Parts: sequence; structure tokens; C-alpha cells
Amino acid sequence: MALGPRLDIRQTQSLVMTPQLQQAIKLLAASNLEIETFISEALEANPLLDTGGPADPGAEPERIEIAAPAGENATADQLMLAGGGEGDAPLDLGAVDRDFDTGDGAGPNMRDAEWGAASGSGGGDFDDMPDWEQLRAADITLAEHLEGQIGAAASDPMAAFIARHIIGLLDEAGYLTVSLDEVADDLGVDIFDAKAGLRLVQSLDPSGVGARNLAECIAIQAREADRYDPCMKALIDNLDLVARGEVERLKRMCRVDDEDFADMLRELRSYNPRPGLAFAPAETCTVVPDVLVAGNAAGGWDIAINEETLPKLIVNRGYFVELNAGATNKESQGWLKEKLADAHWLIRALDQRQKTILKTAAEIVKQQDGFFRRGVAELRPLTLREVAEQIGMHESTVSRVTSNKYLACARGTFELKYFFTSGVASADGEGASSAAIKARIKALIDAETAKNILSDQQLAEMLQKEGFDLARRTVAKYREAIGLGSSAERRRAKKLAGAS
Repeated sequence: MALGPRLDIRQTQSLVMTPQLQQAIKLLAASNLEIETFISEALEANPLLDTGGPADPGAEPERIEIAAPAGENATADQLMLAGGGEGDAPLDLGAVDRDFDTGDGAGPNMRDAEWGAASGSGGGDFDDMPDWEQLRAADITLAEHLEGQIGAAASDPMAAFIARHIIGLLDEAGYLTVSLDEVADDLGVDIFDAKAGLRLVQSLDPSGVGARNLAECIAIQAREADRYDPCMKALIDNLDLVARGEVERLKRMCRVDDEDFADMLRELRSYNPRPGLAFAPAETCTVVPDVLVAGNAAGGWDIAINEETLPKLIVNRGYFVELNAGATNKESQGWLKEKLADAHWLIRALDQRQKTILKTAAEIVKQQDGFFRRGVAELRPLTLREVAEQIGMHESTVSRVTSNKYLACARGTFELKYFFTSGVASADGEGASSAAIKARIKALIDAETAKNILSDQQLAEMLQKEGFDLARRTVAKYREAIGLGSSAERRRAKKLAGAS
């Protein structure tokens, strides 16, 4: 059989991600603030686009009204058709009655864990510590504050030079995170000179900066307060035992009685484990809600898009007519038509984005009605697939819609992803969300007394009586996820708190 080139005509179909479709997907996943930036860039690139400013206060915003539950199972599409709630009364977001999870499952910082356990609280909340309002960002940084003291405190130019280098290596809490050997190697100086520079830094205000670990930080402050006696030194050198609550062993090591040991614990609590934070730059991130939810007079919910941050885009018809009259060649006419098509597409894409967000938020509010009425204990298990099936969209679309989007209600401001939680079986057959289980475990532990510490097995039995089908290991997993210690750790912590 002879081989040779030939031409064939074939007709095929395929899905193609056009640039416009890709852009629409990006818009769907973007937050309101990102959309505002995108619109600003579009206004600069397209002369036919114009803004009518933020949504008119008198105009009726796009909204959905969900009636109070009365046994009917309306779909989100039906809710969309039945939209048209009452006037957009402003939400009082200041009076927040929010139930929230106390932990995100992440392991605590080691310094926080040591110091929290040493205080007998397990969470680092100390009555004797400086007010956290005082730890907000100052006008100057920690490095500037320390360098301003070098001139008056240093008598040796070499020590001052090394101290300035060390100041640049301190972390935001005021700790030196590199070894003195590295400092000496970097500067080409002797290790004794590096130690002299470090001593100079540790003599500056605030007391405790330049420490290489928590024990050294506390020891510096104890020396400053003239309380670094052999007993306090033994206590500071064994902070790990303080964290584990081994009171009797510590008293033997320090050679003190109960009263003296209680005084030493109070003294220990008065020291600042992270002195540099008073000068740390504030990293504030303002969350602007995309969806507003408020109760209405009929007992249902009014759900509206937050249009305060979104300018209203329009096509400047007058400018288009003017440019069209001056377009005398095909190139200019083609460019003008392209810009007009881009403007129309962007307006349609933004309108579709708002409708999709509103539709998704309406279904979430409907599914989590108990949460909005009674709090986190009523948060039910919910998946992206369930919402996608109800609103007739793909699961990936719901995932994009709920990314970087926030919902504001009377209980606070929540990311839309917050309402999608895993669950466990319950007696009523509907199941309970992991967030609700965590909240209940925390409530039970908060209510326990020093003489009646609940074990994980006891917690599991109490939850089973309430209708939650949980094993002991599951209770332990949830307890650890919200940052609560075991029964032995809590018993020691409460014993330490009682001793002080």
C-alpha cells in the first residue's frame, strides 16, 4: 500500500476556555475589594465605561427575602422569583452576639504555650499582664526605639556597633533568633565582643529584649526588678515544670513553702514574655462583607448584596456617539466596536456575579436557619455539593462563589466557607456540625470545677446523652482542635491557679 500526503476535512466539537470565560471565572472568585480594583483598571483601559458612583441610597438594592420556615421546602430558584424584601434597614454590626470557635486546629506558639501554662490559664490571659490596648503599634518601631538609647548607654564604640547589628536581628517579640557565633562570624569579631554587644542590648528598654529564649527574657526582667534570687532562678530555669503544673516538685527545688511559692508565681505572671510587641507594626486587615443578612418583620430574612463598595458601571453613550462620528476608517471603527463589546460584557459579567452570590447566599441562609436564629450550636453539616444541587450549579462554581466572600449578620461577620462544616451523627438523624460539637465541648469544660475535671470518656458519655454519637477519640480530637488540654493538664492548671 502506497503512503503519501493527503488533505482531510473533519468536524469536531470541543470545550474552549475563551479569555472572556476565564475572566468571568476570576471575577466570580474575587472579593468586593478585588472587584473594586478590577473596575478601576477597566475604567482606565476602556473610555466607553463610566461609573454612576456607588449604588443610589434611594434605589432598591438587589435582594432576596426568605420567609420564616413554615414547613414548605422552597428552592433557591423559587426564592429568587419571590424576591423583593422590605427596605434596606442598616445593620447594627457593633452589637455583635457572636458564638464562635475558639480554635482553628493550629498548634499554639511554643512561647505562648509555655507562658499560658505557667500562668495557670492555658491560654495566656493574665490579669497582671499589661492591657492589650497598650500593645498596639507605636509611632516608632522597636529597632528605632532601641537604637535611640544606644548612644547614652554605650561607652565602647565596638559594643555599640555590635548592638546595632543585633537590634536588626531581633524578631517582633524582641527575641534574638540567631546564635552569637553567627553574629561574631558575620561581623568578624571575637565571641566575647559579641557577648558584650548582646549585654548592651539586654540593658535597654523595654526590659527583656535581646533574650534568646523565654527563660532568659524572664530572668532579665527579674534582675531589673531585683527579684532574681536563687529561688526565683530555680523557678525560671524550670519553666517546663511550671507548664506541666508539677507544683510539689517545684516547691522542693525552690525550697519554699506554699505562701512563698504563690508569691513567686504572681511575680512570674507580672513579667512580659514578649516585650517587643509594644512596638510591633499593626497588621490590620479590614473585612468588608459582600452579603448583608437581616431579619425582617415577618420573621424571615432579607439578604442583600453590599453595594457600598461597588461602583455602578454604565456605558457612556454620549461619548460613544461622539467617537463614532469621528471614526473615519475601519481600524478606528473596529477598535470602537471592540471597546463597546468589552464594556457590555463586563457589565453583564458583574451583574451575573452578583446574582450568583445572592443565589448561593440565600441557599446557605436557608440551610443554616438555626444558626442565624440561635447560634453556633444549631450549625448543621453542609457541603458544597448540597448547595450546588439546590441552586442548579456546579460544585466548583459554588466553591468559587464562597471564596473570599463574607456575610454580615446580627451575630457577626463570617466567611461564607464558615457555613460548610463536616458533621457527626445525632439522635435526630440530621447530624450536627463539627463547629457545634466543639462549642458544646468547650461549654462543658468551661463549666467544670477543680474538683470535678471531666475526662474525654465522660465528655463522650455526656454528649451521647445529648444525642451526639461520638467516640472518646473523636472528643479528644475536637478538644485538641480548640486548644484545650487533657483532663490531667487542666487539673494541674486549676491547681496552679488555686495556689496563686
